[in-house]
Amino acid sequence: MAIGYLAFVLHAHLPFVRHPESDYVLEEEWLFEAITETYVPLIQMFEGLKRDGVDFKITMSLTPPLVSMLRDPLLQ
Repeated sequence: MAIGYLAFVLHAHLPFVRHPESDYVLEEEWLFEAITETYVPLIQMFEGLKRDGVDFKITMSLTPPLVSMLRDPLLQ
């Protein structure tokens, strides 16, 4: 039986949104939805795989706008 490899490359991007002049901006919800519905579940899944002893590797790219928003105190 042939043994092969499978690679998953995850790419995360959101457009840069920052509006300090407003208390509520609909586009900022995209960031919070991505965190709660995608990034946190992914981290939980990776922790579960590690806990179960599954040998896995993952590649994930994050774009500069997304990293900037994740680091921005206004959006935290």
